[in-house]
Amino acid sequence: MQEKNIAVFVDYDNIEIGVKSTLSREFAVGVVLDALKERGQIVAKFAYANWSRQEGATRQMAENAVQMVQRIPSPRGDKNGADINLALDALEMAFTHSHVNAFAIVSGDSDFVPLVNKLKEYGKTVFIVGGKAFTSTILQQNCHEFVSYESILDDRPSSSAKSHHRESKPLNKEPRDRDRDRDRDRDAKREPGEHKDKQQQQQQRQRPAPLDLSQAMPLVERALEVLERRNVQPQLGLLKSTMLQLSPAFNERAYGAHSFSEFVERMKASEYVKVTGSGGRYIIERKGGSVQEIPPAKPEDALPPLRDVLETHRLDMEEGVPAEALESWFAEEIQGFDLKKFGFQSFAEFLNFAQDRLVVRVEASQEQGLMSYLGAEFYPPAPPPAPARTEQEEEEDDGPQPIVKGQPSYLEPNAKPVSPRARKKRAPSVADGNKAPAPRKTAPRKRKPAE
Repeated sequence: MQEKNIAVFVDYDNIEIGVKSTLSREFAVGVVLDALKERGQIVAKFAYANWSRQEGATRQMAENAVQMVQRIPSPRGDKNGADINLALDALEMAFTHSHVNAFAIVSGDSDFVPLVNKLKEYGKTVFIVGGKAFTSTILQQNCHEFVSYESILDDRPSSSAKSHHRESKPLNKEPRDRDRDRDRDRDAKREPGEHKDKQQQQQQRQRPAPLDLSQAMPLVERALEVLERRNVQPQLGLLKSTMLQLSPAFNERAYGAHSFSEFVERMKASEYVKVTGSGGRYIIERKGGSVQEIPPAKPEDALPPLRDVLETHRLDMEEGVPAEALESWFAEEIQGFDLKKFGFQSFAEFLNFAQDRLVVRVEASQEQGLMSYLGAEFYPPAPPPAPARTEQEEEEDDGPQPIVKGQPSYLEPNAKPVSPRARKKRAPSVADGNKAPAPRKTAPRKRKPAE
């Protein structure tokens, strides 16, 4: 198999706001690069942003040897300026660097779908790295593999290890280090319960609740059917590559497994599949008959309850509400509704799916966090105006005039319709109920006697 030479392109503005608004933490480019190194060799790294406003991020970019491309916004505020520069540079590299056979786009913007399709036309492998809660589902399904940012957070050192590392530093500290230690000491003086609750909330944001294995079984069975039709033994690597072809957004970490072999072991323990072999040479086979009596619910089945909640709070949603407020309304009004049964690990991920279905509109900002609005589904387009009618069409379509009692009319009661031209020549009559005036009587003319 040919080794992948990966070129990495980071849309920093998009990924930084998305991670901060959905996970409440700073974006770490080193986490992304470590995950991509498992898939090939990184040969180029570029990041696009207005770096004059991102002083805190320039240090981590320099530490990871990422080339920072300065984007100078125009006076009109070109919102998609970084997207255009990134797409042009990626296509230029695809044309001029034939040894680069894989591209990794670190962004969740659906505007990159045309770029992904074009790179695939040129035979390049495309990875998308982004959060499941803010990366467009359309972008997830159109790449070769989607690497969720949430799935690679577990490999980072814990907060306790970082604090231990800080305590082991020498006593000669710079002012910045002293300020950081002072902030840490202030946090340590907080109440134990408050500090514990904060740690639990941060851990929940970093590690979403895993999905049930039954959610993955339709994809596993479909991949095994494909391999059976090809007369190929379904080994571990071949099974995962087939599953990624069918669904690029698949990730075994979403089901609580740290590797694909562990994922298969859990399926074997749950008696979903038959596994034979050892030493990493597993052969996976389907079990006879239906493995699941009740198939898992589809993600689309979770949208009707959301529509009901949005309709109930329509006036509040007009100006936009935080995603946390919408989540609380949903939990209060739709009791006992488990999003994990529909394949969603968090409510933000559910809103991201609903946004691509035009049910809601989600915007992420550094000041307000994740804001939700009513989608285009609640604002149907107005019907097109009726075409103007010509004078000839009006004359042809003009029917009989209504007869109003006591008012003059062009037509007598029970009379046949008259054409507009004949109507102009005809004298008006009296409306129904009034007798027409009798003709004036004149004396008969006397005849002269014949001579």
